[in-house]
Amino acid sequence: MLRRIITLTAIFLVALPSTVFAQGRSFIRDTEIEETLRMYATPIFRAAGLDPNGVSVYIVSDNSLNAFVAGGQKLFINTGLLLKAETPEQVIGVMAHETGHIAGGHLSRVHDQLRNASAISILSTIAGVAAGVAAGRSDVGTAAILGGQNVATRNFLAYSRTQESSADQAGVKFLTNAGISSRGMLEFMQTLEGQELLSTASQDPYLRSHPLTVERVDFLKNYVNNSPLKDTKVSPELYERHARMRAKLFAFTNHIQNTMRTYPESDTSIPARYARSIAYYRDSQLEPALEIIEGLIAEEPSNPYFEELKGQILLEFGRARDAIPPLQQATDLSNGAPLIRLLLAHAMIETGDEAYLAPAKENLIGVLSRERGNASAWRFRAIVENRLGNEGEASLSQAEYSLLTGDRQAASYHAVQADRKLEKGTATWLRAQDILQATNPDGVPGKSEGEGKDKPN
Repeated sequence: MLRRIITLTAIFLVALPSTVFAQGRSFIRDTEIEETLRMYATPIFRAAGLDPNGVSVYIVSDNSLNAFVAGGQKLFINTGLLLKAETPEQVIGVMAHETGHIAGGHLSRVHDQLRNASAISILSTIAGVAAGVAAGRSDVGTAAILGGQNVATRNFLAYSRTQESSADQAGVKFLTNAGISSRGMLEFMQTLEGQELLSTASQDPYLRSHPLTVERVDFLKNYVNNSPLKDTKVSPELYERHARMRAKLFAFTNHIQNTMRTYPESDTSIPARYARSIAYYRDSQLEPALEIIEGLIAEEPSNPYFEELKGQILLEFGRARDAIPPLQQATDLSNGAPLIRLLLAHAMIETGDEAYLAPAKENLIGVLSRERGNASAWRFRAIVENRLGNEGEASLSQAEYSLLTGDRQAASYHAVQADRKLEKGTATWLRAQDILQATNPDGVPGKSEGEGKDKPN
């Protein structure tokens, strides 16, 4: 069973090039957290005149306190920032500031070159900057040698002090227009203020790429003190979502002992019990993990994320058939959220029961209709199609997976197989041709001389 593909409850580690892994960076995916961040960001994007659906928000698995914009309308937020932020307003304040950079067009020439790049490519490029410096080569990564790994990354993401002040002014305007206090932005800046005297290596990356000045902090203090919204708080629902998000991230990224200290048995709040269930699950203690999550389900029977966690626990403990009912319930309650639906398909596949192959395929098609770039969905689709005897569809799905994970040789190989097995002229056959063209710009193998090529490792 693919136990470690999923590191959090439906928080998927996105496959990245080795350079990024070497830098300790990867993306995580989680429906609950993504929905929470989307609720934070939507009023800010609208206040800035941006289409909320046109701005992508990515969660970077990194303990450092950082957030940045790259590649156009792509906002990256580190898990370290989410864990550090004590209130929703602090995260929203950071989002407002970063939205100020988007609205102000403060993207560097290199950022502009990445405008149409995927998020994975962007994170890989950022890591490549530092990798090139560490290797002492200007041809590694995308930047010339700048004298040190921290310097390279800082220069790649850095904004001028003028741009920072402009983003602050735009950010507080967006917050005000959205009816949200700017106090959270001020509190976040004050968190960074104490680091200015530290060495660069000891500072959080956000401070290194977003230069802080006394004038900026004074501007925010003055703005907050004179704002009629200064003591306004967001809804209690967002505060509860924030607490659950932090509890979830903490429990999945810390040892059980740390989680139990932070969320002791004496704390009977829902976030604390949520964290303890996750901690027991990660410590392979099935019974207490299930007991707690079932108690939470009894309290909130319409919460898809509690059902999702129960299903994930059962799946990873080898009880795939038992995992299907809670995952089906989670899918229904979440209106078919792609990541949850993918987990349901995974459970169906893991049963080994042929009766589940057709519904698993249906679920995977549903996932891909909303997230065509979901590599895991294509991988599972290849498995299902193969078991159903659909060799052409299986090869095409494997080609899609290989293309998304950067293995062009494998993508080409499987596209050749799909080309041979699929009916010519169909939509799937035409897609195989697209992949062949994308992976072989100088000529398509498999039609003549390439047909005898060995299968890639």
